[in-house]
Amino acid sequence: MATSLQAPPIRPEAHFDERMLQCYADRHHSLYAMFEEAVRSHPAREALVCGVARLTWRDLQGRVERISAGLAQAGICQGDRVAILLNNQIEFVEATLAISRLGAIVVPISTRDQTPGIAHILNDCGAALLIHDVTVTLRLPAMHEVPELRACIPASMEDAAGTFAALRRTSGDVPVARVDEDDTAAILYTSGTTGKPKGAMLAHLNIVHSAMHYGLTLDLTEHDRLIAAVPLSHVTGLVALMATAIRCAGTLVILPAFRAAEFLALAARERMTYTLMVPAMYNLCLIQDDCSRYDLASWRIGAFGGAIMPQATIEAVAKFLPGLTLVNVYGATETTSPATIMPPGAGATYLDSVGRVVPCGEIVMMDDAGRQVPPRAAGELWIRGPMVVRGYWNNPAATAESFDSGFWKSGDIGSIDDNGFVSVFDRKKDMINRGGFKIYSSEVENVLCQHPGVFEAAVVGKPCPVLGERVHAFVVLKDVSVTDLALKAFCAERLTDYQVPESFSLGATPLPRNANGKMLKRELRLEKA
Repeated sequence: MATSLQAPPIRPEAHFDERMLQCYADRHHSLYAMFEEAVRSHPAREALVCGVARLTWRDLQGRVERISAGLAQAGICQGDRVAILLNNQIEFVEATLAISRLGAIVVPISTRDQTPGIAHILNDCGAALLIHDVTVTLRLPAMHEVPELRACIPASMEDAAGTFAALRRTSGDVPVARVDEDDTAAILYTSGTTGKPKGAMLAHLNIVHSAMHYGLTLDLTEHDRLIAAVPLSHVTGLVALMATAIRCAGTLVILPAFRAAEFLALAARERMTYTLMVPAMYNLCLIQDDCSRYDLASWRIGAFGGAIMPQATIEAVAKFLPGLTLVNVYGATETTSPATIMPPGAGATYLDSVGRVVPCGEIVMMDDAGRQVPPRAAGELWIRGPMVVRGYWNNPAATAESFDSGFWKSGDIGSIDDNGFVSVFDRKKDMINRGGFKIYSSEVENVLCQHPGVFEAAVVGKPCPVLGERVHAFVVLKDVSVTDLALKAFCAERLTDYQVPESFSLGATPLPRNANGKMLKRELRLEKA
């Protein structure tokens, strides 16, 4: 098996009903196989840290084996769906690996979801079992509302029958299930910014390749220490951090909830070397009064995704942490996290790019008629590779709409330059049409965020009976004395006239986001409809 620093050869293979994909020739066949390799190669190294708890890879294996035996005694079989409604905690990792060991399918649910959303996911995937945090008990749907659900197991501190703690005490030897690479390992429900969430089916093949893409591109090894500051229930936490830590046999440090001061203190104390966060989290770190007192010399890779990082933030991070390499990552649940990764060190040269397509991936830019556009021309990103999911669980119509010839149609507009660097301009639905002029909202947002008095911004189209749409900006201020006239003048010096926002909503309240931290522009557009 290839090491973290040794890239295996790539070859074409048929997967998912004869999709022809470029795949790493030398790889693990499942998520659990990656875990077994970490245990074999580094049994005594630290695997997990959460609060005062510290587990080696051997310790973690013992717990996972006992928990899987308990789940088997509860009737969980290969192919069953087991939902986990847990915060960032050790139990999340233990449960995920125990479920994988049985060949069952893990279905993470955000603890920020409310009762209707939880019920939708449980019913849509036909979950047989739910492992949940006790803090969400009052939000669980009634059992008669989720008829296929057999039982709920609370992850409480009490070591009583029927709890997750009791699973850890189970005796018995349950063999590791034999799974196929194309079998579904996890179902992750998409953010639901445009309707009811759909369950993306992440196969073992997808997760293994994405973990390899991160590990090989970023040179991650067993010496790396990763902090999970984003939810483990999200594809970033599950794949970019947890699965990647397993693949490189590094140490995963779990932060139960992100608070900038606590994150910085933890990163210094645990000598963090790598994490992946959204740009807003970096901004929150930068505005801490005492951020310079933390020793973050070990932090070498700061990955970010989910939104554009404004140039002002990039410059501030470079000043605060001159030894840190910022790495832009672009992907989605449907691409099992990364579709592109900025080569370390190239970010300063390609400021407007999200990097190059991952080694086994393929991205083409397509027009609305399904034809590839010329190089450097704008088009919709269609993405293919062993990291792209087969489709959506129990939803053939949505699968047929979003996938074509093995490509996932991202709904993002961008381009590829002559050197293979990808730029993402906007979501198709977020592009503003002002009297025939196409305006990418992200371009305007990036300029607004360069203003020293702006914390974050979102730009939407405001309906206009004459032009169709006009540019409206929602701005969260760091300096409440900043006026809309000042912002308009600031933009006018940096944008073409038709791109400059014509109206503003100024305030100090953070902009609305979903459970995974993505901006809810739908709500902002409704406000101006």
